[in-house]
Amino acid sequence: MTFAANNTHFEDYGLVSIMYHRFNESKYPSTNIQLNVFKKQLQVIEDEGIKFIHPKNFKKSLSENKSQRKILLTIDDGLSSFYENAWPILKEKEIPFILFVNTREVGAFNYMNWSQILELHKSDNVEIGNHSHSHEYLVDEDPEIIKKDIEKSIKIFKEKLGNNSEFFSYPFGEYSLEFKKIIKDLKFKYAFGQHSGVIDETKDLWELPRFPINEKYGEIQRFKTLMKTLPFKYKKITPEDKYLLQSKNPPEVKIEFYDNIKNLNQINCFSNEGNKWRNSELKFTDLNILKVKISEKFIGERGRINCSLREEHGFWRWLGIQYVVSEK
Repeated sequence: MTFAANNTHFEDYGLVSIMYHRFNESKYPSTNIQLNVFKKQLQVIEDEGIKFIHPKNFKKSLSENKSQRKILLTIDDGLSSFYENAWPILKEKEIPFILFVNTREVGAFNYMNWSQILELHKSDNVEIGNHSHSHEYLVDEDPEIIKKDIEKSIKIFKEKLGNNSEFFSYPFGEYSLEFKKIIKDLKFKYAFGQHSGVIDETKDLWELPRFPINEKYGEIQRFKTLMKTLPFKYKKITPEDKYLLQSKNPPEVKIEFYDNIKNLNQINCFSNEGNKWRNSELKFTDLNILKVKISEKFIGERGRINCSLREEHGFWRWLGIQYVVSEK
């Protein structure tokens, strides 16, 4: 038995969550995975002794049996290529997952219809999660518009499936403090972004990280590395709002970590400031408070910071931060 499979070394492996969109749609490499690669990825998960978590056991999985390596599978958008190519495999293997659906597109060209979604909904291993109604860039909208859009999706969920989901996925993984408040007020218990990282009991349940998997970032060797990521436990990240106004760009980023993280001073962070990935300048202002100096403005729609810390046996602690860069 390999060391990775015996799950005896780290006290808390956290929960790795991965996100897919399309399957065998080579026309869209940024959101697609080839089916043969997907099958290899599932084999890696099996070989590593990683357990698929059922969505209904999501919260329990963060507090119990932490020495077991775990993974949550999520798929966004409800595209036809998922139903035609990946669903038969997941169904046969009885692998649990969340399918996040934006209600406006259901039945449109290249999207699943309600009959197909109901088929999955009746499966014991599938959770149909809410992904908004319109899937527009809601984070840029007035709060009332965001609220009405989500309320419309909730109404359709109740009409078509009998109930709304406790799980929400932000369109494009983008959110603000205002957007997050709306999701909480509408009684969602969990919400996922698209920033990378590993979930553990210290994470904000309405800012949950996921590793996006596609043709560029789904290559099998990289996937094996992702499977060896560990939670990076922090108390607070500032600025708290991930919606970044130009007047506050670049942000003054500080991360307050929990105590007793071994070799924390060996952390490395990279950012895409100035539209170019580079090694960030780091400074500890206290024993567990790290200042990440961003010298240039984030350009484009998203600003990203990824921090990692090497552990033993090829494992890494991983923390990803994503800012939505406003034009205002």
